[in-house]
Amino acid sequence: MDARLNYLAAPAVGKALKHFMSAGRALKDSPLPAATQELVALRVSQINGCAACLDMHTKEAAAAGESVVRLNLVAAWREATVFTEAERAALELAEEGTRVADASQGVSDAVWEHAAKHYDEEQLTALVFLVSFLNAVNRLNIITRQPAGNYEPGQFH
Repeated sequence: MDARLNYLAAPAVGKALKHFMSAGRALKDSPLPAATQELVALRVSQINGCAACLDMHTKEAAAAGESVVRLNLVAAWREATVFTEAERAALELAEEGTRVADASQGVSDAVWEHAAKHYDEEQLTALVFLVSFLNAVNRLNIITRQPAGNYEPGQFH
């Protein structure tokens, strides 16, 4: 499978993409735990069906020491016992933040309050930005059918 477009072939878009992706790299340095960031990235990408992002974040998480069991259970996190309450709150917020078109309320007050019990304001800000950023990247990849399977950990960081 070949991508429909090479974003880097258009100079103006390539420049914009470079700046856009630097925002994602900056999130890595946020106080939101790295494991939570990768779990959220996986869940958002699962919901959106972004194969390229699933490839990337699964491999990044595994390279960082995430267990195969937890990676395999992200899609069924509600029934899994391997996630902390804080991770569950982040995954729930990520789901509602990704499915905003499916719910007139967006992220519910209950979900927000649950996340706020586990994360301080700086971490919540990073979580909201991460969910939004991932949704945008998922769309860029899905629209142009970016292929998956060849990502190497650290390739974009």
